[in-house]
Amino acid sequence: MSTPQTFRVAAIQTVTRLDLQDNLARATELIADAARQGAQLVLLPEYFCMMGRQDADKVAIREADDDGPIQRALADAAHGHGIWLVGGTLPMWCPDDQRVHNSSLAFDPQGKRVARYDKIHLFSFARGEEFYDESRTILAGATPTTFDAPFGKVGMSVCYDLRFPELYRRMAADGDLALILMPAAFTYTTGKAHWEILLRARAIENQCYVLAAAQGGKHENGRRTWGHSMLVDPWGDIVAVLPEGEGVVVGDIDAARLAEVRQNLPALRHRVL
Repeated sequence: MSTPQTFRVAAIQTVTRLDLQDNLARATELIADAARQGAQLVLLPEYFCMMGRQDADKVAIREADDDGPIQRALADAAHGHGIWLVGGTLPMWCPDDQRVHNSSLAFDPQGKRVARYDKIHLFSFARGEEFYDESRTILAGATPTTFDAPFGKVGMSVCYDLRFPELYRRMAADGDLALILMPAAFTYTTGKAHWEILLRARAIENQCYVLAAAQGGKHENGRRTWGHSMLVDPWGDIVAVLPEGEGVVVGDIDAARLAEVRQNLPALRHRVL
């Protein structure tokens, strides 16, 4: 199968609420919107299915591997629209009864799951009254994950992973990484300071596209997220961005653009360490 010259991708931005069914219904609508705009691969944000009043609320809706209403909704949407669909993250079973794996699942246009990535790096932050510690309710994954799409290799990552460039270097070791996926729920504080800078840096240093789907607004649980879902090209240019609120960001992965950047500045071939 030949590699397509362009491939349309979309990042969905949500302001996830407390009710699982409401969130799934809204995600389904936004996926349909992206498909109507010609998206062939669609990325949902981290926690697209629920952001509870307490971090532990996610444990109550965790799903067994390959079984559960969230996974069925993702598979049905991928098959129904004939698209590649990556379900930001959802809570999956782990051996600890008080925690979950924060997992990103990729489905092909037939609705078959082709990859699962369990978030490796767990966020913690403390400043004044603002405090987060994901390790209290999430069990970290350990394995970098990629999958093959029609336009090339896709690297999976989640939110806090963005701060660890060695993860992406490992996925890009063969120099053939075409796209990095970044579903996230960056806080307003950390997002305002670092989100765009880090996304553009990961695109520039790995000379690939970065598709980032974020939570973006004030949530029912009182949390505020930064938003700014975007597509960044291999030169670090922002192709499209949605600052805040629910919606869809659409753009094209261009094989010629990838080749041009890598030919003009062959940094991937210049690596020594």
